[in-house]
Amino acid sequence: MAETKPKPWILNAFAMFSPGHLAPGLWKHPRDQAGDFANLDYWINLAKILEEGKFHGLFLADHLGIYDVYKGPANREPALLSGAQFPIGDPFLLISAMASVTKSLGFGVTASTTYELSPYALARKFSTLDHLTRGRIGWNIVTSFLDSAAKAYGLDEQIPHDERYARADEYLELTYKLWEGTWQDGAVKKDPETKVYSNPSQVRGIEHNGKYFKSTAANQLPPSKQRTPLLFQAGASSAGKKFAANHSEVMFLPGLEPEKTRIIVDDMRKQLIEVGRKPDSIKFVAGMLVVVDETDEKAQAKYEEYLSYADFEGTATLFGGWTGADLSKFEDDEDFAFTSVAGIQSLIQSWSKTIPNSNGLKWTKRRILQELSLGGVHPRAVGSPSTVADILQRWVDVADVDGFNFSYTVSPGTFEDMIKYLWPELRKRGVIWDDYEVPGGATRENYFMDGKGPRVREDHPAKKFVWK
Repeated sequence: MAETKPKPWILNAFAMFSPGHLAPGLWKHPRDQAGDFANLDYWINLAKILEEGKFHGLFLADHLGIYDVYKGPANREPALLSGAQFPIGDPFLLISAMASVTKSLGFGVTASTTYELSPYALARKFSTLDHLTRGRIGWNIVTSFLDSAAKAYGLDEQIPHDERYARADEYLELTYKLWEGTWQDGAVKKDPETKVYSNPSQVRGIEHNGKYFKSTAANQLPPSKQRTPLLFQAGASSAGKKFAANHSEVMFLPGLEPEKTRIIVDDMRKQLIEVGRKPDSIKFVAGMLVVVDETDEKAQAKYEEYLSYADFEGTATLFGGWTGADLSKFEDDEDFAFTSVAGIQSLIQSWSKTIPNSNGLKWTKRRILQELSLGGVHPRAVGSPSTVADILQRWVDVADVDGFNFSYTVSPGTFEDMIKYLWPELRKRGVIWDDYEVPGGATRENYFMDGKGPRVREDHPAKKFVWK
């Protein structure tokens, strides 16, 4: 029997509209251009590089406050000094420019169901971008986790974690009604002879009167290529996994060890079946930082050189925002216990059980800063093309993931190195493509590679709101 050829791995670039994403201090490196994040030319050039390298998409993280736990309370100084994910701009405003210089690259943009207060307004934004990109937009759905964001939006404190997900469920239901249920395909006639632009009988309003949201409306735009954008989600708490099982199409997973990540993947596949979806209806991607060069020695030297630019104060600032824990209260080698209930719960749950290469060691402040300074809370693959390829293959085999969200130390240099050194090795192994599955196609087509077109799949809950 002939061996089945594996599907190409999903290749995402992971970035943020900020001078420092997951490698604080590397904006000082002469090879880095991301420190010039407010220059649109940087983003246009990055999009061109990623499309030429045949990345599936650019995944744009976001947050809506400032990381102010470290040396806190409410201390902005460490984030401002280090550029640790601050300043930060609205990633929505980058997409049209990058889409205009590319044909196939997808764009996953983060938006919060907690602070994007109107589902109607957000549905309009995504419909606009899906039209302008010809179907290349995805929504990374978050519920947000920073106290500073809650206060910035006029709340005294955050909405409780599980209630944020309950609100998000209803938020998605309303957007599905707008995207899938207010316009029929073919409603736009644009007929000079009959003087009809849109057929009123094929456009209807929806009524939504729920616990959290109320709307009487039709989407202001006709159906775009995807209608519903490709849906990303990154939470792996109990509430987050339940939400993902119902809504997610691409899930960004936490975890420093593939064995631990496999537990999440297996659990998610069970939950998908329980809610009536196919076990392969979510594509799983793991975070990864790659530092690659011609040889292991050159790659390690490159990594050490990058590490010399790392800003540990910025790293501690990020950790405080992610976990709610202030590392300034700990000595360098003091055992660290995850006791906070703030921050990203899935990250805390994952990290509290995992210390890579620990040999029985416990987490300490020193260890945390060493592990997070380049690449954040994700594993690293440092070495020659064959060494890095072996590491990635192990993640695919052991964790059962479909691909990776690749962060960077310097941008676009990290991605250029991967295209130059790593991609030829991965192509030789048959695990990445030579060209997009559907050149010029929708993001959903290129991520799923199943020939079923640009719209949500039949087992997705958005389908029940389709007006046929």
